[in-house]
Amino acid sequence: MKISSEAKKRAVDFLENEKQFHLGMLPTEQANPKTRGLDKVFQTATAAGVKMLFAVDEDIIPMAEKIFAGKEFAAMLENSYKTIINGGKVIFSGCGATGRLSILLESMWRAFFRRTEQENPGIFAKIARFENTVFSIMTGGDYALIKSVESFEDYPQFGKRQAQELNISAGDTLVAITEGGETSSVLGSLAEAVRVGAKAFLLFNNPAEILRKHIKRSREAIDSPNVTVLDLFCGPMAIAGSTRMQATSSEQLVAGAMLEKVLSRILRENLSPEKAALFPESDLDYAAATAEIIWTTESASALTAIAEYIRFEEKTYRAKGLITYFADEFMIDIFTDTTERAPTFMLAPFRKFDDLKMLPSPAFVKTPFFATPDAWLHYLGRPLRCLEWNAADYLEMRAPEKIINKQPAISRREMYRFLIGSEEEKCRFESPASAAVSIFSGNEFKGHPHAVRNFPQHRTLIIGEAANVPQDAFAIPGVIKRTNLRLLEHMQVKLVMNVISTGVMVCMGRVKSNWMSFVSMSNKKLIDRSIRLISELAAISYKDACYALHQSIVELEKMDFTGKEEPSPVQYTLNKLIK
Repeated sequence: MKISSEAKKRAVDFLENEKQFHLGMLPTEQANPKTRGLDKVFQTATAAGVKMLFAVDEDIIPMAEKIFAGKEFAAMLENSYKTIINGGKVIFSGCGATGRLSILLESMWRAFFRRTEQENPGIFAKIARFENTVFSIMTGGDYALIKSVESFEDYPQFGKRQAQELNISAGDTLVAITEGGETSSVLGSLAEAVRVGAKAFLLFNNPAEILRKHIKRSREAIDSPNVTVLDLFCGPMAIAGSTRMQATSSEQLVAGAMLEKVLSRILRENLSPEKAALFPESDLDYAAATAEIIWTTESASALTAIAEYIRFEEKTYRAKGLITYFADEFMIDIFTDTTERAPTFMLAPFRKFDDLKMLPSPAFVKTPFFATPDAWLHYLGRPLRCLEWNAADYLEMRAPEKIINKQPAISRREMYRFLIGSEEEKCRFESPASAAVSIFSGNEFKGHPHAVRNFPQHRTLIIGEAANVPQDAFAIPGVIKRTNLRLLEHMQVKLVMNVISTGVMVCMGRVKSNWMSFVSMSNKKLIDRSIRLISELAAISYKDACYALHQSIVELEKMDFTGKEEPSPVQYTLNKLIK
């Protein structure tokens, strides 16, 4: 393959100057032998492919049992409890999938107080002071919940600034969550917590000794005497490098169980025994309860329902239709899964209502109950927390020139241009193949008759046991224990939606064996992942794959994809190499 001088220059720069982002040694970046040949299995039997994906979720359980029994989890629980009762803030900090998880954890906490205020104002009055005590930092701000903010995760100073904007102080606790254990922006927020004297915890999913050996920024965080480390390593992901799956699921389980236990203790200590008895008991064995969820979703009836739904969604896309999910209390969960499909499988991202040059995203999420501004306020439980940074801010943070010269539009005003509320968007239903899908956890099942009236077809997806299920619904069984923060319901929704979205993409040909062959390269980690994928599938060296990939990037930059689907540089490169 002929390599241009510009491509060679970029490739050499990445090979020689970005070695801290060469992450092939990390287990979360490697292929899992349990799912080798996943694409071929899906071609043969969809339900068998679904079962392969769930089999990797089983690896979360022994890790969680060990973590829940450890002194590090006990310290995180005790410090978070003391922080809250003393009027401090518990702050979760993450990026990408873990940033969306951080937002979800905060919203779960706030939703409990909203429900309590509605259902029992007298009890709410006794515990209201604890409502505004859990916060989240998402690299790139809340805007990144709906659309990835390119390259922000590469800069620790951005995480530091976001922690400062939350006024983090010595009376607070920060829980930094990074699947790989090396995300620069998250480690930046962790360093700021340590600097101001806050309690600092770090959750990640790779063996600490590997991180310490190979990655300087990880070693500095792990070795800090002021940081308590929780190593949640549970093996490679079901899809190589897709840390939105088992890594984030394990972090949701551990961090969510900690919050459940903190809240349970607060209720016991601030309410009479009679009032406290009105709430579910949250001191459960969360590892065992999650194992039960996984086993239930591996039952024959659940596998069949999930497989049938995957084929329904695949058929919709192949007919050039769009899927619009309608959700309520699990809106943030569905949003998280749907947003993450764009960078993971290089799909068209969510489109602002007035940006008609872009293709609409294959899947989108809406609520029928609120207009967009009110929807965000309701589901987050607070006003949007977007970044309103200007050129002076970026200069002060010593941001790279490319960001200073072209500042990302990630403000609150920009976020409102994504119509996630009850407003109609004709593009979502004008194709005769498009469909509305109402998604419910079993405990909240109800209909959305008016919201879907313009869609050519409407289906219902129910995750968990429900009464009076419509005959044509996709019903995935599972009796889930109700807890105060509904953690186990959130876990089941996440596990099922991860498998559905991944399974659809496998059926659509965007996975080779168990590697993502369509990858969006929005940061340095994803560039490295793309190089390794090309190296693996084309059977060439990492260096040659790096040159080939950067040649493809240069070629694609010269093409106009306005109104078209932009090809994956990885797939583009593989097609050239394999031919």
